[in-house]
Amino acid sequence: MAGTSRARRRLPRIPVRRGQAAAQSAPPAEPERIPREIRVLIAAAFVIAIGFGLVAPILPQFAQSFDVGVTASSVIVSAFAFTRLVFAPAGGRLVEKLGERPVYIIGLLIVALSTAACAFAADYWQLLVFRGLGGIGSTMFTVSAMGLIVRLAPPSLRGRVSGAYATAFLLGSIGGPILGGLLGRFGLRVPFLVYAAALLAASAVVFFQLKGTTLADRQAGRREAPLTVREAFRDSAYRAALVSSFANGWSSFGIRMALVPLFATAVLAAGPEIAGVSLAFFAAGTALALTVSGRLADSVGRKPLVISGLLVNGAAMAALGFSANLVVFLAICVVGGIGTGLLNPAQQAAVADVIGNGRSGGKVLAMFQMSSDLGAIFGPIVAGVIIDQLFVGAYDVAFVVTGALTVGAAVVWLMSRETLPAHHPGSGTRTDADEDERRAPAADQDASSPRTPSPED
Repeated sequence: MAGTSRARRRLPRIPVRRGQAAAQSAPPAEPERIPREIRVLIAAAFVIAIGFGLVAPILPQFAQSFDVGVTASSVIVSAFAFTRLVFAPAGGRLVEKLGERPVYIIGLLIVALSTAACAFAADYWQLLVFRGLGGIGSTMFTVSAMGLIVRLAPPSLRGRVSGAYATAFLLGSIGGPILGGLLGRFGLRVPFLVYAAALLAASAVVFFQLKGTTLADRQAGRREAPLTVREAFRDSAYRAALVSSFANGWSSFGIRMALVPLFATAVLAAGPEIAGVSLAFFAAGTALALTVSGRLADSVGRKPLVISGLLVNGAAMAALGFSANLVVFLAICVVGGIGTGLLNPAQQAAVADVIGNGRSGGKVLAMFQMSSDLGAIFGPIVAGVIIDQLFVGAYDVAFVVTGALTVGAAVVWLMSRETLPAHHPGSGTRTDADEDERRAPAADQDASSPRTPSPED
């Protein structure tokens, strides 16, 4: 009986806090989704990229239809990039003054109208002016789109959002030239009109889909002053991003577009069609990496992905000049594309981390874009000087210089900080100086009083 009574005796109840009970009974949280506003921007990016791809293949031919040579037709292509570069600081100031959405839509409308005007250009000089105006609109919607993504993307999804945005542009840039070649059969002016119509449609979609959303509330509720370039430059991650953006512009937008096709035809004795094929293989490698790089940047961290991408791309570009045959050449193109796909989402997410959701960073983003444009401009020029004057016909030297520059950017990133926010989502991340301020009081407290558990524990 005594044993039975002891067996029936109640065990002492362990007190459970109300918050703990709720946490134990609460269903698992749903994974974060990309906000609707960003999905609208991604769809618009796809339309814009398709339209740009429509005119890219036929633009040099259209310029030469005005009885000009190769140099003059190349100037038409460069005018767009030049005005993008020159107007980038002004575009950043407009974003900070007017807001991202108005500048984005105005930029799209400028490109749409200037592209339509190109279709009706009566001579070479009109085409040059209209194409240059398009570069102004391009930098406006590019900087404002980056600003919208910075402010709207949750910190835990910034890598994934950047990857999705890059994928949309990549797919559009692949499909655009194909459609442009088909439309060119109906006349060299037709693709310009189709591109203009696509831009008008994209601007209308963005205007109506983002009107009356939480975007307006967020902009009205933002009280902090815009992040200045001086403040951002104090952050080692931003400084490293400027270097890697310059190297990526040099490699991916400069050398890849200008030197890779020439190398294939001059050294490998391939036909002119290999230019498009090599770019397609680069794009395939980039698309392959983009399937995982965005999510990895949000889980593993921005820094490992950036460094890996720079090393892979740098090694591929350095090896490209030593390709023994066409098969090896195309295989290296795929590897180089993989490096770019690993790099870009993490690099853009790192810049977004530096700015944070609560502040505008138009000038900071404009500087980031300018570094890439500068690389795209100087890369082909330096490579041309190497091949034509310093080491005549030495394509391998030009590719090695490109690879060394890209690997050097990875070394700079090794000395920078990781920006992926582990806590306080939505508040942005601290600069190196802010981290020093935070650590100092903590060290004083440790020395003078017993340590108490923190939320980070």
